[in-house]
Amino acid sequence: MLFEPEIAVVSGRKFEGRVVGVLATTDPADFDTQPVEFLDLGLEGVAGDRHHGFVRASSSREPWHPRGTSVRNDRQLSLLSVEDLAEISRRLNVADTAAGWIGGNIVFEGIPRLSWLPRGTRLFFSSGAVVYVEDQNGPCRIAGRAIVRRIPDRPDIELGFPKEAKGLRGVVASVERAGQVKPGDVVKVMVPEQWIYPA
Repeated sequence: MLFEPEIAVVSGRKFEGRVVGVLATTDPADFDTQPVEFLDLGLEGVAGDRHHGFVRASSSREPWHPRGTSVRNDRQLSLLSVEDLAEISRRLNVADTAAGWIGGNIVFEGIPRLSWLPRGTRLFFSSGAVVYVEDQNGPCRIAGRAIVRRIPDRPDIELGFPKEAKGLRGVVASVERAGQVKPGDVVKVMVPEQWIYPA
């Protein structure tokens, strides 16, 4: 019989955070997002937003598909935290890294290490909306370039952002249940039980 190593299991947990900002693109071709009063989350994401839809084109993030292949949209929303944004700013040695500069949709406070929430984490909003965490959002040069547009005397940030923002760029998510999200909402976070698959 083959030796089966023990599977490490980390218990799930629940806690709360708070929404401090909601943003959306006003032009689907634009990377930036702008503050809005609320977000109406539909099952396709935010209507009119750059990442709206059930389907998206594959990119360099999915090298196992030919570029541009239609795949399920697991990037409807970009979730960020004020704590992680502050650490990015510290690492880049800038006064601010605004969520809208890097395409954020919902900004939270009080969620520990938001960028490390595992796949399958659910966020429950008071309206009944539920958002499902799909993956960590890997930082890229596009976001770095967007910051340089605001801080033109720091061209080094375009290439430096992917390194300095690693593990801090938030998570991408999809909408599991429709509803409205607005600043001030308390969000209940449900982290699932996690299994470490042995080699």
